[in-house]
Amino acid sequence: NLGAVDLAAIAIGRSLYMPGYLMLLGILLAINPITAQFYGAQKTPEIRRAVQSGLWLSQALALSGMIAIRYVDGLMHVMDIPEPIIPITREYLKAISWSLPATLAYLVLRFFSDGLSRTRPHFYFAAIAVPVNIAGNYILMYGKLGFPRMGAVGAGWATALVWWIMFLGMVIYIARKRAYRPYGVFRNLGRPQWEYVREILRVGVPNGISFGMETGMFAVVGLLIGSLGVEQVAGHQIALNVASITFMVPLGISIAATSRVGREIGRQDPARARLAGFVGIALAAGFMLLTGILMFSFPEAIARIYTSDSAVIRVAAPLLVMAALFQLSDGLQVSAAGALRGLKDTRVPMLVNAVAYWIVGLPVGYYLGIVQGQGARGLWIGLIAGLSVAAVSHTWRFKILITRWIARTSMPPKVRSVLERQRET
Repeated sequence: NLGAVDLAAIAIGRSLYMPGYLMLLGILLAINPITAQFYGAQKTPEIRRAVQSGLWLSQALALSGMIAIRYVDGLMHVMDIPEPIIPITREYLKAISWSLPATLAYLVLRFFSDGLSRTRPHFYFAAIAVPVNIAGNYILMYGKLGFPRMGAVGAGWATALVWWIMFLGMVIYIARKRAYRPYGVFRNLGRPQWEYVREILRVGVPNGISFGMETGMFAVVGLLIGSLGVEQVAGHQIALNVASITFMVPLGISIAATSRVGREIGRQDPARARLAGFVGIALAAGFMLLTGILMFSFPEAIARIYTSDSAVIRVAAPLLVMAALFQLSDGLQVSAAGALRGLKDTRVPMLVNAVAYWIVGLPVGYYLGIVQGQGARGLWIGLIAGLSVAAVSHTWRFKILITRWIARTSMPPKVRSVLERQRET
């Protein structure tokens, strides 16, 4: 009902906004393992200082993001976006940018709560956000209840409104719940403490870059498929949408694995951290194996849920089979990366992702899909290759690091202190 220009403006706006947003989310995700390790070590004051420093950092990142969005016009001209779409996209992004202070502060509080193994608050607020966002979109996009008709820009303002509601709700929830009172994260909110800001950035920046590289790989594949024709694009979107839905479960398991591994490390119990990490990896792999079997067995039936166009179904069904093949790799890589985050190990996984996605995945996909003419199928083989390299590497690294951690804690204290001093040197 919006029209092609408004729909295109939203699509382009989201494609410009999401990579940056996911990188900022990845940085602030460091709050989870930092909180979890302090929680396991029963260092309550340190949790308060880390979360408060994270809140200050979130506002600095939000301001940077809001400023960057004001200069997006030049990028759209470089991308050769049609002129009628550019002003609408610009106003859509400006509207959604006002959500950033609330969005990033909410993420800090969410990851603080996750680090305490309290994940229900985010579930509650996410469940509330869906109907509120639908209502806000309807009212602002179509000009209901006395509001002017804003079209695509109204969708941006609705998103901003939802994030502010979620943030204020989370503040009230944490302030009122007894379980959070010992941490006093809103008490004496003075200046940021730079040692905690540096720790958040040390753990978080590589994590944010990893998120950006993975998102970038899928974005480039989408752009390459865009040159292959309408049916190829539509089939790709169907398969990618199904894979994205199933990915949400191992992503949640990954965040839980970060919390549990971090807590056990804080308790100086790496054996239980190993158990928590591998249980998370096994759960994610098991779920994705089941969904992969379903996608492999019924690709055409799944494609028909999205469309009745036979030409699109003929493209989507083989791609769903390809998606079934990378389900296991996708579940393994995200859950193993979550376990590594619990150890605050993010720099090497970032380098692994750079190799897996940009040196293996994309070149293989480009060669098979574009050079060899296999189309979307060849590009998806590249996705499988990249995700498989990341999955094997992250899982193997977690096994090596946690084994070393167990060996180190079993040493006599004097020997351990000497080795730690040597490592620091």
